Amino acid sequence: MPDYLWVRDESPARRAALAPLLLAEGPYRLGAWLHRFLRKRRQVRLPVPVVSVGNLTVGGSAKTPVVGWLARELRAGGRKVAILSRGVGGRRGHLVNVVSDGRRLLLGAGDVGDEPVLLAGAVPGVPVLAGRNRVALGHRAAALFGAEVLLLDDGFQHHRLYRDLDLVCVDARLGLGNGHVLPRGPLREPPSALAQADAIVWTRASADFDAGGVEPRIAARLGAGVPHFGVSLEPTLLRVLADGTTLPLAWLRDRELGVFAAIARPDRLCDGLARLGASIAELRSFPDHHLYARGDLAGLAPSRPWITTAKDAVKIPPEWLEGRTVLVLEERLVPLGTDRLVAWLSDALDARPKGRP
Repeated sequence: MPDYLWVRDESPARRAALAPLLLAEGPYRLGAWLHRFLRKRRQVRLPVPVVSVGNLTVGGSAKTPVVGWLARELRAGGRKVAILSRGVGGRRGHLVNVVSDGRRLLLGAGDVGDEPVLLAGAVPGVPVLAGRNRVALGHRAAALFGAEVLLLDDGFQHHRLYRDLDLVCVDARLGLGNGHVLPRGPLREPPSALAQADAIVWTRASADFDAGGVEPRIAARLGAGVPHFGVSLEPTLLRVLADGTTLPLAWLRDRELGVFAAIARPDRLCDGLARLGASIAELRSFPDHHLYARGDLAGLAPSRPWITTAKDAVKIPPEWLEGRTVLVLEERLVPLGTDRLVAWLSDALDARPKGRP
């Protein structure tokens, strides 16, 4: 994503230079509104509650880690949970795929994309299903695993399936960027779509996060009483991709290394590593959700260690490394303040009318 999309206070010169993109923004904005309006008129309700975790911007809002964390917490609270994912880039995207039954990983990233496989490894005990038809996925999860709650990853724009709750993730550092819809800005839908949100989850928030100081253009679109929650993503350790051994984050200090990643914001990964004391000598960036081939690693110099993300690691067999040192930066999601988000979600699920539909 170009950096100019995230500039909130644009100069007159910048606005003039980007004015031609407004011609394309109008049709995109209209198309997004029509898609939401028409699909919501024919929504399908499932026999169990559906909680969507989505976003309004393109890529990089940490919604998938939020899904994994919520699944663990709800399961720990005694609920039978299943995760439904669209999956991106897999060759079996048109099918109803059981990625994990909660005990075993049944499909790989080449089949269903990176995020379902990442979730399956991160949330033991929770079935993960992936495919384009998330109505069919929901029916399969309820029938096959007795799921009582379905978590829909990246579901805010998936209007065919009725959601009992819509949680919208917003990067606390970036907000809604310049507030425009693609291609003039980073938004998938106009800010008015936030009126459909039941809660806002501010991701990558700092310890002094203040829900009262939220971005005005977001607050103006929300109904009265819509809660705000803050979470942060914190690095925990380094995992050696070849054998699974771990290293402390202190290993990075004064270390010169390379970075490669297929994520929406690789610059954010580099910035985080720099804050941990590493010196970034080289960055190899691939398109978001890129499915690696063995040849993609050929350009990685064996003379230096390389860092990548957990999302990338699920797509790289260790035998492809051929002696290269590749380390995976592991992160954990931490709720800020008390764990109010899970309590709010549990209360909302308990308040759902019984026997519906």
